[in-house]
Amino acid sequence: MERCSVDVSFEHVSVLPEETLAALVTNKKGIYVDCTLGGSGHAARIASRLDPEGMLIGIDQDPTAIKVGAERLGAMKCKVSLVQRNFRYLAEILEELDIKRVDGILFDLGVSSYQLDTAERGFSYMQDAPLDMRMDPTAKLSAYEVVNGYDEAKLTELIFSYGEERWAKRIAAFIHQSRMQAPIETTGALVDIIKKAIPSAARRDGPHPAKRTFQAIRIEVNSELSILKETFLTAVERLNSGGRICIITFHSLEDRIAKQTLQALAKGCDCPPRIPICVCGKKAQVKLIGKAIAPGERELEENPRSRSAKLRVAEKKAQ
Repeated sequence: MERCSVDVSFEHVSVLPEETLAALVTNKKGIYVDCTLGGSGHAARIASRLDPEGMLIGIDQDPTAIKVGAERLGAMKCKVSLVQRNFRYLAEILEELDIKRVDGILFDLGVSSYQLDTAERGFSYMQDAPLDMRMDPTAKLSAYEVVNGYDEAKLTELIFSYGEERWAKRIAAFIHQSRMQAPIETTGALVDIIKKAIPSAARRDGPHPAKRTFQAIRIEVNSELSILKETFLTAVERLNSGGRICIITFHSLEDRIAKQTLQALAKGCDCPPRIPICVCGKKAQVKLIGKAIAPGERELEENPRSRSAKLRVAEKKAQ
């Protein structure tokens, strides 16, 4: 693998690292896919567990993550292949690598610590920066286009649905009023607008007033939710019998999709209860491995950002 210099400031504290590794890697000679490479924390642990015959495939749409991965995974004894692309293209990526089935697939969803902490990426409501929020810097849609281009009704729906924000209508109205005077260009300007929109009494408790709106815009910019179900289905289809899918989520919208998709795959038959004999012919494709796993007290103390994380695991059944 080609070596490259990398910004050592790209740090990301992996969530539920030991729990994920224990659940995912069941074959040291197997092929594993980290669909959200990030700072290579999970990927490095997976690769260190594999024999030279094993293989790790790392996918990330952020070019910096790929550069970091090339540096941090270059000395691993197993085979490593890194691909800069959105994980929605998982099937195509495996086809290009001439790989039909794999032994484990990991999704660590959401935004990385590096992306949050790099002000110029525009993900954080704690730092003033240009409105961007693109995980793939070459993507056409940015937060600037969403904030300044979506009509008020669409903004309201977006902030309410993806941010679960009760003040969505007021926030959208205040955004609309502000951009009528001049475009909203920075995260700081957007935060100020949101604070003005949310009544002071509602801002005294709970998370930062801009948290939910920023989440909603980020999800929209990166199509984070719309691609999940189909990608999870593709991932399960590509697993060997006994292979595992691990999904780490950070908010209720992601987790709902992960939970419902895996439950449906574990159920199989979906005939109405009034029909005594199955006529649909659907069989369970996976078995669920335990309940959702949350971080322990020690991890919460060391990494407060892990607070909302959940790990769900399922194993592919023999077909």
